[in-house]
Amino acid sequence: MAHELLWIETEGGSKLAASFHLPEAPRPAPVVVMCHGFTGHRQEAHFLFVHAARAFKDAGFAALRIDCRGSGESDGVFSDMTLETEIADVRAGIDYVAGRPEIDTSRIGILGLSMGGCVCATVAGRDQRVKTLVLWAATANMGRSTKRFEERDAGPPQLPDGTWDLGGIALGQGAVDSFQTVLPLEEIKTFGGPALIVHGTEDQAVPMSDALEYRQVLGERGELHIINGSDHVFSSVPWQTEAILASSEFLKANL
Repeated sequence: MAHELLWIETEGGSKLAASFHLPEAPRPAPVVVMCHGFTGHRQEAHFLFVHAARAFKDAGFAALRIDCRGSGESDGVFSDMTLETEIADVRAGIDYVAGRPEIDTSRIGILGLSMGGCVCATVAGRDQRVKTLVLWAATANMGRSTKRFEERDAGPPQLPDGTWDLGGIALGQGAVDSFQTVLPLEEIKTFGGPALIVHGTEDQAVPMSDALEYRQVLGERGELHIINGSDHVFSSVPWQTEAILASSEFLKANL
C-alpha cells in the first residue's frame, strides 16, 4: 500500500484528512509530521509533499501529511483558521503518530512549508515530543509577511461579513489577529533539538532574511541549506530534488 488515507480527530471533534506513509522496516520507525503552507493542502504545489513523503518512507521514516482545518479535505472553513488552530492541528497529528505502535515516539520530527514553517517552529518550542525540525521557505513573522503583501498589492478587499477576500478565499479577522500574536522566533528559543532551514535565493513570497533570522536564533542548532535560484516552493525538478534530498540526509543524521 502506497499510503493510508485516514481521519484524525481534533479538539472540538473536527476531523483532519491525512495521508500516512509507513516504511516496511525497521520498526518502530521514526516519523515526520508535515504541515502545508497558507491556503495549501497535504499534496502541496507540484505534489511536493507527496514526493517528499515517499522519499522519507524510502529512507526508513514514516510520514504523516495533514490538511489543517478549513484546508484541503478537512472539516471546517478557512475563514475560521488561525495560527493557533493550525498549531493545534499539528499537535493532533503528533498525538496520532505517537499512538501508533509502529512509531518510535522518541524520534518524532516535524516539517513545515511557508506559513506551515511558522506553525512548526512554534510547535517545536511548545511540544517536547518534537526532536527535530525542518523549515522549508518558512516565514518568521506572519504579521510582517502580510504587511509586505498589503504594501505591494494594496491589500485584499473586505467583505460585508468582516472577512477578507484573498482571490476567492475568505480570511477571518481571527487569523489576522493571530499573525500579530504568534511569534515563532520567540517560541523556537525553547526548542533544544536540531533544525534544518531550506530556502531559495529567489523566493518572492518569503525573503531570505527570514531564513537568516531562524538561523541566528537557533545558533549551532540550526543548519541553513540555500537552493540557488529556487522560488518559494522549489518548483523545478532539480530544486525539489535538492530540498527533499537535503531534508532526508538531515533526518538520517538527526532523527
